[in-house]
Amino acid sequence: MSPRAAPLAPADRREALVEATLPLLRIHGRAVTTRQIAEAAGVAEGTIFRVFESKEELVEAALSRAFEPGRFVEELAGIDAALPFRDRMVTLTTLLQRRFTEIFGLMRAVGMVAPPKHRHRAEEHAVWRRQADDLMVALIGDDAVRLSIPPAEFVHALRLLTFSASHEEIADGRLLTPERIVSVVLDGCLARSTQEDLRC
Repeated sequence: MSPRAAPLAPADRREALVEATLPLLRIHGRAVTTRQIAEAAGVAEGTIFRVFESKEELVEAALSRAFEPGRFVEELAGIDAALPFRDRMVTLTTLLQRRFTEIFGLMRAVGMVAPPKHRHRAEEHAVWRRQADDLMVALIGDDAVRLSIPPAEFVHALRLLTFSASHEEIADGRLLTPERIVSVVLDGCLARSTQEDLRC
């Protein structure tokens, strides 16, 4: 017997189906079936088509969700500002690397060569991006005096190295650890007067 879906508002049902589809896309790519999605969501296949016109629409909605930085922004906000400077940067880089590797893996699985353009939500994505940038800069805090470059430039360099060091093809299959990434960027950007005494 097909599973009976618990009553949900259409928007909530769409949300549940999107969340169920994302992990399946990472495994099966666009070959994922509506039966697999329905089983993962605990609903009958027909339930999918009550809120989505087609499997393709659901897949596109899931892909769009994967690129939304909302969860990443929440995780950034949760980093303990009381951690030592280097530990804060390693925690930040760990979150960045996880986001990049998840996105790269998903793109590879579904055959994407570029992120979706999010034309209908461009303003919301711009807000998220500014929030993420502000949170990353804020994590440097008073330790900005230890750097030889402005905090925003430091964050930019950290993001760029994490991006390339987390991509299988760019890194030739030799991904760098968050600790190594931070060591390269942080030690290279420390002011001379702090390179010897930074042991925290």
